[in-house]
Order: sequence, then structure tokens, then C-alpha cells
Amino acid sequence: MLQTPTELLHSLAGRLKARRVALGWTQVDAAQRAGVAYRTWRRLENGGQASLEDMVKAAVALRCDEGLEALFPLPAAASLDELLARQALTAKRPSRTRAPRTRTGKS
Repeated sequence: MLQTPTELLHSLAGRLKARRVALGWTQVDAAQRAGVAYRTWRRLENGGQASLEDMVKAAVALRCDEGLEALFPLPAAASLDELLARQALTAKRPSRTRAPRTRTGKS
């Protein structure tokens, strides 16, 4: 189903809020975890204007960032050479892994 940009914004805002609530976070908690201002978080949840950077920060904080790379897929390769060139570029990128959490305190 095709949606208008406004409908997409409201849909994203609703899912962002639902995810935050499911995690049991207040808007203040979520804003702090994302590294954005509380007012910015409120705008995100209300479907208002926010930067792409703020949306990415929200996705990372809510642990929803893995799907972001699928947002703008490259078109199909026109040739085998182009496909191989793309694979070579992808292979050069370092993979993203999260560092293990360290425990604090005395043992």
C-alpha cells in the first residue's frame, strides 16, 4: 500500500513510540539514551521535523538500526563486472560488532 510522506512520518512516529513504551522507557530516558534533546524526542514521536541523524540515533538507542541499511538498496547490477566491483567494495568495509559489556565492581 502506498503512503504519502506525511502518513509514513506518522506511522514511523507511532512505531517509535510503541517500541519505547514496550521497553518501559520514558521519553526522557529514550532521549538520554539516544543522545538527543527531550524536545527532539517529542518531535520524533509526534511525526514532526527531526534530522536524519536524530532518527538514526533513535533507531540505535531502540536497537532497531540493523534495518536501516536496507532503506536505500542499490539497483540491480547492469553487468557481472559491476556486481564484482560492488562485492569488492562491500568486502573492504569493516563489519560492525558491538564491544562486549564489561562488568564494573569488585570480584
